[in-house]
Amino acid sequence: MTTTTKPRLCLAASGGGHVRQLLDLQPLWSRHEYFFVTEDTALGQSIAKKHETHFVPHFAIGQAKLGKPLAMLGAAFRSLLRSFGIIRKKRPDVVITTGAGSQLFIVFWARLLGARIILIDSFARFDSPSGFARLAGPLAHHRLAQSEVSGQMWKGAEIFDPLRETQSLAGEKEDLVFATVGATLPFPRLTRTVLAAKQAEAIPEKVILQVGKDSGTNAECEGLEIVETLPFDTIKSILARARIVVCHGGTGSIITALQHGCATIVLPRRFEHGEHYDNHQAEITQNFVGRGLVLTAETPEEFEQALLQARTFTPRAVATDYTAMIQRLDEIVKGRA
Repeated sequence: MTTTTKPRLCLAASGGGHVRQLLDLQPLWSRHEYFFVTEDTALGQSIAKKHETHFVPHFAIGQAKLGKPLAMLGAAFRSLLRSFGIIRKKRPDVVITTGAGSQLFIVFWARLLGARIILIDSFARFDSPSGFARLAGPLAHHRLAQSEVSGQMWKGAEIFDPLRETQSLAGEKEDLVFATVGATLPFPRLTRTVLAAKQAEAIPEKVILQVGKDSGTNAECEGLEIVETLPFDTIKSILARARIVVCHGGTGSIITALQHGCATIVLPRRFEHGEHYDNHQAEITQNFVGRGLVLTAETPEEFEQALLQARTFTPRAVATDYTAMIQRLDEIVKGRA
């Protein structure tokens, strides 16, 4: 990479919160030639409408833990080939990635073909580096952590904690509950919990329930709207109106709800229920609960109690401030460090 021309950036991240973190870095990448590599989710499609975007298949080592090793291997092989085609054609000078599994081969091929690799570990990892950070770390020229504890455990990492409390920008709220399973994986337990509470009249408010593709959810109840997926801009417009949000334990969903001044109830996905590849969502949730920012529930009974609390809960708005990280990334991209 030379410093006389603007470098071409590859912005690589899996679906959901990983790619949302790259969107927060827009003041950096918008000054350069760039393209995104992500997964074909509702958020990915929203990004593709505005920016050059390439899709790679979703895969993760955790799929094998959930008893789907052949599905994992098949998706990994497709990702290997697809990633090579993208990198060979686009020849990025710099790859900025927040992980996770689906971006492993993007990093591998880009490093092999001479790109500079900047690995930003997911904001989701408070207490230790992610599996992707440990696996792809040796390929990275620069490692950036978003937690003091996690960064100290990741050799060579620079630490930038972006979470800040701020003044709420929330406008007038409606008697509306927005429940979302996120962009990447189905979450039947959350869907069942919200439906049961609505049908039992524990939720008198109107409910918009986003259930994910091919969930098979089909229920009729007054004041209930069920949708499979929603564009990200539509989600933000709903959050601006919703008084209460029910979501999984992904950082993207949690932070976006908090940014819109919503009382937020988090049901973390659990590995033991086959809902995720590990229990990192429980770790995320407890960190937000410990800061007094969200409520949480694991069972239908706990959920109904959390609903009661949410109606009198005063949300504390948060924002992610990436100013310092962007300054550091700008130095790296310009070849000064």
